[in-house]
Amino acid sequence: MSDAQKPFGNKLVISSLTDLAAATSVSELITARGGTAHARQADVSVAADMERFANWVRTEVGVPDVVVNNAGIAIVGPLLAHTEQDWQRIIGVNLLGVVRGCRLFGAQMAERGTGGHLVNIASAASFAPSASLGAYATTKAAVRMFSECLRAELASSGIGVTAICPGFTSTPIARSARYVGLSAGEEEQVRENSARALRRRRFPPEKVALAVMRAVLRDQPVVPVNAEARVTYALSRLAPGTLRALARLEAARSPLRSGKAGR
Repeated sequence: MSDAQKPFGNKLVISSLTDLAAATSVSELITARGGTAHARQADVSVAADMERFANWVRTEVGVPDVVVNNAGIAIVGPLLAHTEQDWQRIIGVNLLGVVRGCRLFGAQMAERGTGGHLVNIASAASFAPSASLGAYATTKAAVRMFSECLRAELASSGIGVTAICPGFTSTPIARSARYVGLSAGEEEQVRENSARALRRRRFPPEKVALAVMRAVLRDQPVVPVNAEARVTYALSRLAPGTLRALARLEAARSPLRSGKAGR
């Protein structure tokens, strides 16, 4: 093993609710290369589950130096077709999951007194309105603002807080998303189209991970990742009316509203 390949002595804890097998596989890969890693299952939408997880990390591994709150789900379609349960679920995971991770691990960092860094995965969707991703964009915008507020609060404790805002990234989120306001056949067609579009974008999650590392080292507050995220961020500051117009155009053309998903 070359010097460049040697582990730096970091201990990693990888948590997943729905894919513990993948977390375990990554943990085993890290361990095989001389590192230390643990895989755990936790539901960020359940307060008691997160409290148990945070206590386990502190007891078995130690207070973390860096925490990345990455869990997220998507609900796609007209807001008027969202149910109360849809809203509770997406807020519970996308927003309150981040809040719980920051509150529990941030408290550990503050008590330790040697600083740390909290990284919250938001989205380029947090910069702009969307006719088909209203609930998702709302929760991600809330994550971005929460991160900015917490950054100000924890600065005196030497704890950095960063909101990472990726654009389209080749992850399984489109395939696992819930699509509302469609028939079963239309839903599957839109699901396939969305998943195909993300694959064509060819922007791997590894590049987002690299952005996370850089953000921690540079203590950056908000990081748009990839071209469309940077453009959307700039437009949100310089020409927000353009983004509103694009959202209206999206609403007029969206198969999620016009019933054209299968055409």
